[in-house]
Amino acid sequence: MPTTKTLREGSTPKRAAILTAARELFLADGFDRSSVDAVAARAGVSKRTVYDYFGDKRTLLQAVVDAVGQSLITTIRGTLDETLTDRTGDADLEDALVAFSMRIATDMLGSAEYATLQRLVRAESGHLPHPGYNSMADTPDEALAERFAAFGAAGLLDVPDPRLAADQFIALTFGVALDRLGSANAAQDDRVRPLVVEGVRTFLRAYRPR
Repeated sequence: MPTTKTLREGSTPKRAAILTAARELFLADGFDRSSVDAVAARAGVSKRTVYDYFGDKRTLLQAVVDAVGQSLITTIRGTLDETLTDRTGDADLEDALVAFSMRIATDMLGSAEYATLQRLVRAESGHLPHPGYNSMADTPDEALAERFAAFGAAGLLDVPDPRLAADQFIALTFGVALDRLGSANAAQDDRVRPLVVEGVRTFLRAYRPR
């Protein structure tokens, strides 16, 4: 069972070092074979410091998964801010949606962070709070839904249900690339972009105001 003791809070260099060390060891040796002693030694801290911050090894694993997920969420929000801005107009909406999808496909889904998250969740699901644990939860979909709602208010899209629109957009673009190709990394597979472009056009046929 996860610890119930009061843990040390805050984001410090020691905490970051522990998370980095734990991630490296969990990936290299697996959860069961990675000891708290080994994590502490690699992080350059005492074993007591690891326990002060995380309480037990399962909580440390969850913190590693959560930290990777948060990094990916930051990437998604940054990409949204750079590609789907309040300056996006009807004439460049398709290009902006394609640019967003391609950035997510390559910068996020093709990143080492995403691969790390997938490996940890698959390999160590039995040690996480529940099967299929997802530290990102619904955050990416919600962030995109917020942007679609703003586009709806600006008259660029007709989105009665922005969250449904976001889910459908993801499924039509980098989601279909993952399903059909097993990867959405356009830097490694030139078949990704045509799928994304067609997905964006299908989405716009459904959601552009008539």
